[in-house]
Amino acid sequence: MDLQLTGKRILVTGSNSGLGEAMVNLLAAEGAAVIVHGRDEARAKAVADAITTAGGKAEVVLGDLTTDAGADAVAEAALAGGPVDVLVNNAGAYEHVSWMASTPQDWRETYEGNVISGVRMIQRLVPQMRGRGWGRVITIGGGLAIQPMNTHPQYNATLAARHNLAVSLARELSGTGVTSNVVSPGAIVVDAVKDLLMHIGPDRGWGTEWSEIEEAAAKELVPNDTGRMGRPDEIATAVAYLASPLSGYISGATLRVDGGFIRKVN
Repeated sequence: MDLQLTGKRILVTGSNSGLGEAMVNLLAAEGAAVIVHGRDEARAKAVADAITTAGGKAEVVLGDLTTDAGADAVAEAALAGGPVDVLVNNAGAYEHVSWMASTPQDWRETYEGNVISGVRMIQRLVPQMRGRGWGRVITIGGGLAIQPMNTHPQYNATLAARHNLAVSLARELSGTGVTSNVVSPGAIVVDAVKDLLMHIGPDRGWGTEWSEIEEAAAKELVPNDTGRMGRPDEIATAVAYLASPLSGYISGATLRVDGGFIRKVN
């Protein structure tokens, strides 16, 4: 299927590793000109160079989206190359802290990094999309937005906020030709997740090899209908569809890519 992304310029925040890297790789393979964002110049450049070596189009923008100045720099650099047709708000972070160990500062920093950072980019790029009468805003959320765990509550809450703001934005953009949607991943095997599971797996009796740890985690930690964990390319595929002109009748929606995840235990 031709997703009609050739000629579209797409900014994916936090795309110098993990899910974001998978997104820009797939979007570039579909013909889009991708804008790789990060705070580490070497890592972002390595991702962009790999794309151009493979025949794709990629450029790099750098900046800390937790500050107004950083967001200004990213938006200015992104727009310098032409209009941004699609914004994928992917950047974010979390720490594993408990309810009683988390501090108000933890909550403030997580909200700043996971929610306000995306708002900054929306406010800087969406007016241009509205003016052109076409655009896509895709927010990367997560299953913990609606089925939170008892741990890292500050992160769970920011995912819920991301889902909420994306729907509010869709209402704001009604009739403009710009849509706003959420891609909600389940447990996806990126380096950070794999490292965590390899660390906790032996203590939980899941074994020591990755294959057995993943199988056990998919049954006990993130039970779902597929019986496995997801892969970054599966999230990237969902993003590519929502970025496409083919998705024009979808707005204010949450596309779950989580294997049918249902939380059964804390």
